[in-house]
This record gives sequence, structure tokens and C-alpha cells, in this order.
Amino acid sequence: MAGHSQFKNIMHRKGAQDAKRARIFAKLIREITVSARQGLPDPSANPRLRSAVQAARVANMTKDTIDRAIKKATGAAGGEDYVEVRYEGYGPAGVAVIVETLTDNRNRTASDIRSAFSKYGGALGETNSVAFQFERVGAIRYPADVADADAMLEAAIEAGAADVASGEDGHDVTTAVEDLFAVRDALEEKFGPAESAKLEWRPSVTVELDEEKARSVLKLIDVLDEHDDVQAVTANFEVSDAVAAALAE
Repeated sequence: MAGHSQFKNIMHRKGAQDAKRARIFAKLIREITVSARQGLPDPSANPRLRSAVQAARVANMTKDTIDRAIKKATGAAGGEDYVEVRYEGYGPAGVAVIVETLTDNRNRTASDIRSAFSKYGGALGETNSVAFQFERVGAIRYPADVADADAMLEAAIEAGAADVASGEDGHDVTTAVEDLFAVRDALEEKFGPAESAKLEWRPSVTVELDEEKARSVLKLIDVLDEHDDVQAVTANFEVSDAVAAALAE
């Protein structure tokens, strides 16, 4: 998982510098709205909504804003009708890219995503054209100071997790898809709410990139990530520690 971890660390540092609050909130609100519409509007009875609300709290969204997003999903007007659509393709240097979206206009989103791939040296493919190079997993993240590595590992394995990676950036707990919310709830009893708990794509095959190629890939990822309909972008590239440090500057 080295490639995944390095990719996440690079994007986290870039996000802290570049992300705009309004865009982040818009994506979080959209996830809250869809989660509330697909299940009960009560976070305690809707695992996906609970995770969406916790992510919003971590981003310092106010309770009023969260409540309005839930009410919007269950109100008479209903608001926009968002659907989940996954796009797949290859970026520069043959890097596989998965783009997860929530959209109320499939044609617009598909056109925009295809244009971005084309403009930045990639090509949009068909569904499942690159997914075979990834694994779908549950991912739970805690800050490093909630527990030491041994305590987190012991608690996570006892709760049914598949693996734990701990470091100075925090604890990354991996679960099977079907175990995500059960493991989250068990860890929450010991350590409090997680920073995030969601399904993710993790690369099982990675492409080693030098700094120049990595920067080209990151340009594409940045453009995709800035699109209002895009909720998450995952790529399967791997870089050395030296390249990772250069990219994070």
C-alpha cells in the first residue's frame, strides 16, 4: 500500500494549502443529502449518513448547516436528484484513475470528466476498464494522538479489521467492505469518533513515477478534484520518498 499512502499524504498536504472551504462544504453537503435520502434521516440509524455528518464536523461545518442538508433531502421539494456514477480511465504515464461522482446531470459530468482526461494527457475508459487494478475496502482514520500503534492494532483486530497502518500522520484502519461500520462503531467506543470512515479504492497494482510524470498526474487529479460533481479521485501511482517530498513542497 506504499503507493496509496504516499498519494494520500501528498494530496493531504496539497489540500491543506489549496482547498477552498466553499468547495469542500458543497461536496460534504451533497454526500449528506444523498445519504439521508437513501436511508433514514437519523444519523444514529443510517451508517452512511453518520459517516457523512462526522466528516462534516471534522471540516468544522456548523450543526445548522448539517441539519439543513438533512432536511433538504427529506423535505417536500426534495432538491436535486443526485445519482452516484463512477468514471475510470488512464492518466499520464499509464496511471489508472477512478473518479467517483454524485451528479444531477450525467451528460454534463461525463463530458467534463472526458474533457479533463483528454486535456491533461489521459483518456477516459469504460466502466471496469481500470477497477481490476484496485480493491474496494473500508477505511477508518484516527489522528496519531488517540492511541499508540499497539493499542490501535489490538482494538482494530479485535473489532474485525483486516489491517492497521500507523505513523506520524495517524492510524489508517482497513476493513472488508461489509465490516466497515461495525468496526467503526467498536473503535468509537474506545477512542471516540473517527476522523473519517468510508469506502475507498486501494490500488493492488502501482506505477512508479519520477517527479515530472507525477506532477503531470497531479495536474489531472487536481482538475478532477475541483469539479463540483466529483467526490473522490484515486490513482495507482507510487513515488520514492524523495519525489514525495518534492511534490509536497
